Amino acid sequence: MVGLIDCNSFYASCEQVFRPDLKNRPVVVLSNNDGCIIAANKEAKALAHIPMFEPVFKIKDQLIKNNVVFFSSNYTLYGEMSQRVMNILKDFSPLVEIYSIDESFISLEGMRHYDLEQYGHAIKDTILRNTGLPVGVGIAPTKVLAKLANKEAKSNTENNHVLLINSDEKRIGLLKRSPIKNVWGIGRKHVKRLNAVGVLTAHDFTCKPLAWVRKEMTVVGERLWRELRGEPCLEINQFPKSKKAIGTAKSFGKKLEDLSVIEEACAYYITEVSEVLRAQKSCAGQIQVFLQTNYHSNIDAQYCKSIVITLPYPTNNTFMLISHANKGLHHIFKNGYRYKKVGVNLLGLVPQQHVQGNLFESFPKTGIDPLIKTIDALNNKYGKYKVSSALLGNRKEDWELIKKERSPRYTTQWDEILTINAK
Repeated sequence: MVGLIDCNSFYASCEQVFRPDLKNRPVVVLSNNDGCIIAANKEAKALAHIPMFEPVFKIKDQLIKNNVVFFSSNYTLYGEMSQRVMNILKDFSPLVEIYSIDESFISLEGMRHYDLEQYGHAIKDTILRNTGLPVGVGIAPTKVLAKLANKEAKSNTENNHVLLINSDEKRIGLLKRSPIKNVWGIGRKHVKRLNAVGVLTAHDFTCKPLAWVRKEMTVVGERLWRELRGEPCLEINQFPKSKKAIGTAKSFGKKLEDLSVIEEACAYYITEVSEVLRAQKSCAGQIQVFLQTNYHSNIDAQYCKSIVITLPYPTNNTFMLISHANKGLHHIFKNGYRYKKVGVNLLGLVPQQHVQGNLFESFPKTGIDPLIKTIDALNNKYGKYKVSSALLGNRKEDWELIKKERSPRYTTQWDEILTINAK
């Protein structure tokens, strides 16, 4: 058996944990630079005239009129709260697959003698008690069925947001109630094709002959078909595969014309992604840098350019990566434009123990440079970016994201810890 645990309205719920006064009030979370709505709790979703992914400036008056509380995204808080949930799940199962920031699969093999429905409630109640976050729990013989069960559990108040599928009768009932669009792995194009041939529910899909599924939906569709029929095809992946590319790109808080300020932002992003690179023990053979103006503007002249730099040899050294990224940035930068975004991507990733040298370049020993290793250790102990390259500069406020409505980082910053005044 497999369980899927999914946090309800995760970003909005994280905000409500530390703000009891927001109980039963509509709450939304905004994207980078407070651009549009990316998350909402059930009270906000009930307001049909406040759609998801709508630019905030278009509906700000509606938000205020409906007493909607809105927050700038606080990814530091969300990431730490997510880690708390995942740590709790490890107490309930030796095999946990972190699928996304707010959901995980867990293996329940060897628990045939347990009351799995009661076990699901124990998971849900423990997470709520220890973190304040509400979750839904779906338990079924396969991952695809567990995903469907979880979707129904989150909206099912009769069983208090836990759904166990442990018989063919329950499985078929779930499939008949589930539109084909709700099946994990079936995208919009396939939904249209399946609807056109009379497949409206997950049950309709399982009634199709296997030969037809193989022909029309290839081996991926066959796996879904088998999983929906209760035949496990997808294993719990406890150790996710290393990323094939690592990158980041964020819009500036304001438009920039000064190359030196853009260089500082680029160096900051390289520092971020190089830490991820070292965490998975990889080195990058190439760097892509891109620069663009605001293509939504009807006033500014438009410009967008990218460049890929091949390194002398793969590395995860932050200083070397910043140096090459800046060379690329100088090559694509043009005066006379107001830039809105810079981005970096690390490509050609290889394991750090398998880096091949360059006949024409001096080649360091394999592994992490001792200086970089020391800097990482200091930053882990004393806080992020306490020690960093001078190229990061001190003008972060000139380019960083707009986050006027960001909540405190209650769980990771001493100076932002929650305080309670007792009178």
